[in-house]
Amino acid sequence: MASHGIKDRVAIVGMGCTRFGERWETGADELLVEATNEALESAGIRKGDVDAYWVGTGQSGMSGLLLSKPLELVGKPVVRVENMCATGSEALRQASYAVASGAYDVAVAVGVEKVKDSGYQGLNAFPVPNDGTPRTLTAAAMFSMIVPAYSRKYGVPEDEVKEVLARIASKNHANGALNPRAQFRKPMSVESLLAMPPVAGRLSVFDCAGVADGAAAAVVVRSPDAPRFNDKPVFVKALSVVAGDGKGLLDPEYDYTTFPEVVMCAKDAYAQAGITDPRRQLAMAEVHDCFTPTELVLMEDLGFADRGVAWKEVLAGAFDLHGDLPINPDGGLKSFGHPVGASGLRMMFECWLQLRGEAGERQVDVSRRLALTHNLGGYPGEMVSFVSVLGTDHD
Repeated sequence: MASHGIKDRVAIVGMGCTRFGERWETGADELLVEATNEALESAGIRKGDVDAYWVGTGQSGMSGLLLSKPLELVGKPVVRVENMCATGSEALRQASYAVASGAYDVAVAVGVEKVKDSGYQGLNAFPVPNDGTPRTLTAAAMFSMIVPAYSRKYGVPEDEVKEVLARIASKNHANGALNPRAQFRKPMSVESLLAMPPVAGRLSVFDCAGVADGAAAAVVVRSPDAPRFNDKPVFVKALSVVAGDGKGLLDPEYDYTTFPEVVMCAKDAYAQAGITDPRRQLAMAEVHDCFTPTELVLMEDLGFADRGVAWKEVLAGAFDLHGDLPINPDGGLKSFGHPVGASGLRMMFECWLQLRGEAGERQVDVSRRLALTHNLGGYPGEMVSFVSVLGTDHD
């Protein structure tokens, strides 16, 4: 990979996040203002102290006006970005690199999505002209193909894989039940999840992330300046993004048990951060569990488990809230919800709380002092992937 990274050159000094869910009472404007104001307040600054803003959204706005109007910003550069479900992460990446370059002293990244008022289907892709070959299956159907593929490759009966997926969902619902900002706050037993009827392949509705409204925001500055804003900053160790070439759609050897984009992205992020053993060096991780089999595959792609072994680790509780490596302690997309433009920043918000010891009932052991977020957009064989590593120590 060509990235040299910006390890320890940028610090997050403030963050905010709204409650995710069916926010019928609020619009995108209110969500943006709420998240941004919380981030600014935690950094001890006002909106006029910010030099530049980045706002990420899938379809809730078309320009920087999405943020500048409700915040009543005057004379400020505001850029709207989009990178499928990795949109919020991309907003943070661009703000961080702008600060690291010296172009700006203080930048804010915000992500938002307001979709519930348009129905229950989530986001619809814009009608971009194509050659007629793209897949027409639902996202749930495409990710459901992981189940038989994983079963065949590693000799695990599909019924047992299904139990593993129910265990993942149950874990994330248990974590979300402890989170006052989560969309779903009801614990779900493995037995009740296994009893759900299938809607796509072997997946039930409760194998799928919730469709939600919400927003999240972060304030970033150069690391030497961080003590002026916050006495417990979180430092950026790595930011990596990889866009696939879509060849998984055409490759007869692609078997749905790995996401090559994630593997490459993680390798780059670990190189930037100086991580050689993520399972032992990370205190926690927030990963893109858009569907339960996604989380299963990610455990192996991110190096948290050996190939063909993650299912055993899930059943053994290795990734539980107080397991060896807690995964999605805030409930993940599965329980916290998934407003596309906000999810990447929501993951960083949980790392911010956990690394600072402010996560309350769901606080994990952060003595390892490093946390990871993983965000993806697209489908198996055709996706973008983002990985960040954040930490409390500064080299």
